[in-house]
Amino acid sequence: MTEAVLALHHSLLTLDSHIDIPWPDRDDAFLDTPDRFVDFPKMQRGHLSAGCFVAYLPQGKLDAEGHKAAQAQTIAMLEAINRMQGARNGITARVCPTVDEIEAAWRDGALAVVPGVENGYGMGDDIGMLAKFRALGARYVTLTHNGHNALGDSGQPNRTLGDPVAMHGGLSALGREAIAEMNRLGMLVDVSHTGRETMLQAVEVSSVPVVATHACVKALCDHPRNLDDVQLDALKAGGGLIQITAIGGFLRPRAELGGRRATVADYMDHLDYVVKRLGVEYVGISSDFDGGGQLEGWENAAASPALTAELMRRGYDRSEIQAFWGGNFRRLLRKGEEAAEKGV
Repeated sequence: MTEAVLALHHSLLTLDSHIDIPWPDRDDAFLDTPDRFVDFPKMQRGHLSAGCFVAYLPQGKLDAEGHKAAQAQTIAMLEAINRMQGARNGITARVCPTVDEIEAAWRDGALAVVPGVENGYGMGDDIGMLAKFRALGARYVTLTHNGHNALGDSGQPNRTLGDPVAMHGGLSALGREAIAEMNRLGMLVDVSHTGRETMLQAVEVSSVPVVATHACVKALCDHPRNLDDVQLDALKAGGGLIQITAIGGFLRPRAELGGRRATVADYMDHLDYVVKRLGVEYVGISSDFDGGGQLEGWENAAASPALTAELMRRGYDRSEIQAFWGGNFRRLLRKGEEAAEKGV
């Protein structure tokens, strides 16, 4: 890594918008753990300033028992994420539920932990759970995961749960109410994993721009998790954002990969595509580390300067690279905060 790359990378407030946590909780974020792709020592070595750590739940049954269990686990996971702070082993970390706190942590040399929720299944069918998530710092909720839930249709129906191709025709009535409540609370609507109609309806329904915190481009890789050009254009029209993610199967068709891992160059091809179609302000960086994400060249958080190196190689300047490395995402978080303050 050249001195120029490291100098630029170290000067940036870098943010990864989607990281999973181990579960059950191991209280090992301050340790350099071999089987964890993101922990605080790796973040420190890779000068990754901030990460959105998510309470992820796989989709389960849509009944009272399933919803109750999902609600309890989501709260427990958010509480575990809130314990990922303090000073240990020469590292300081803070839970930062606002942009001002993220930026203050960066200025103070502390790592910023931003909580999120992956899968609206975690609220079950109870809108009131969203306020509890926000009280624990959650800044976004991914509406669905792999399987339809009470909020809307997933891009990948869960056949083991008996999912039809579509259950709601996009968002359910509850899903629309949930989006309004998320807008009110200052939580972003995450459309990663949602079905196409769910995503397009969410853009229309939300009074705050929506985000795909971990997704890729369908034109480059025809996968049901990826966004097509109509969806990308809708994101731009709504002022939203797609954060490219480091899942090899979303970046290149498996036949093209030929058994190799996807690379940082493969990853940046998706970012380039969005820049050319929509503009610099509509795309950013995420990893989905510890949730399946990993690239040749970006094996864990410690290797994060590799992305800055590739962006520089492709001719992006400092302001553009900062936008990709969290500047655009922080802008959306602020819009969510401002809408909540205004009572939108």
